[in-house]
Amino acid sequence: MNFQPLFGSYHPIAIHASAATLAIGLGGAQFVLPKGTSLHRCLGYVWVTLMASVAITGLFIHEILMISAFSPIHLLSLLVLVTLVWAVRAAKNALVSRQRTAMIMLYIFGLLLAGACSFPPVRVFHVVFTG
Repeated sequence: MNFQPLFGSYHPIAIHASAATLAIGLGGAQFVLPKGTSLHRCLGYVWVTLMASVAITGLFIHEILMISAFSPIHLLSLLVLVTLVWAVRAAKNALVSRQRTAMIMLYIFGLLLAGACSFPPVRVFHVVFTG
């Protein structure tokens, strides 16, 4: 792996990719750690912060232009932010099922699926992992 293309790229891309990578690892840990503990809650807030960072920096990335300066990834970023607010509210109101569903969907669609789309040869992550 060669991280130079990532950290030599436009700053929002480096922050976006770093936060997403950390969120994938931390989110995976959250799935296996005990739920309802203070550790789970603390790591959950860190994960929400990472996801918000991923979504906000995603709004400043304009590599793929489809509609003026925007692409479907910008809509995904907005959806992630709205879903994060919804999930945190659900957690605060003890609506565990809603919170769990929202967080799982964010992890699968907001991180894994969107992350898989960052590996085509023209994208920075492809260069990072293939050299």
